[in-house]
Amino acid sequence: MTPKHIFKLIRDGESQVLDFKKTITSVSKIAKTIVSFANTDGGKLLVGIHDNKSITGVRSEEEKYMLDMAAGFFCKPAVPIKITEWDFDQKTILEVDIPRSTHKPHSAKGEDGKWWAYIRVKDQSLLASKVTLDLMRRETIGNGTRIYYSSKEKAVLDYLSINDRITLKEICKMLNISRWRAQRMVVNLVSIGAMRLHTTEKVEFYTL
Repeated sequence: MTPKHIFKLIRDGESQVLDFKKTITSVSKIAKTIVSFANTDGGKLLVGIHDNKSITGVRSEEEKYMLDMAAGFFCKPAVPIKITEWDFDQKTILEVDIPRSTHKPHSAKGEDGKWWAYIRVKDQSLLASKVTLDLMRRETIGNGTRIYYSSKEKAVLDYLSINDRITLKEICKMLNISRWRAQRMVVNLVSIGAMRLHTTEKVEFYTL
């Protein structure tokens, strides 16, 4: 019997904390989704559900094997997942719970053999930027942030007080500093809550 919460999840549709998979065709691709949830707010995978919300069902043992392989060997560090099997009208649905990690950042092994970190933004898994990676590492370590508030930090915050947003490239140009130094600055400012980081498919930007 399928519980009511599964039907509600299907009805609500994909989001930052929910993804549908008709089937699992690639261990590396599902690892990408798993790490994106672990690196962000956690979430659920419903396997055996089409993007149009129809229930297609899966071969549970084969899918569970691929999920365990992805979480344990294609995610670094490994991501603990919980798989629950539900039956609906002779079709099997897998509910995969992925917790928000306290050991960020997690990376997924891509088809190119390299390790890449991802975050979840709305209903997409996007590649994590260098700034995002540094913020995750700082969150995991849990140390306080000490910054030196110079004229450069003031200039960025003053700019944002009269403009909606700024990108890393714009900060480099405005202050005539290297990308590396700009990254360190924004990581510090975001860490203390002076700025907010926004990631989209096309661009990453900052606001007050």
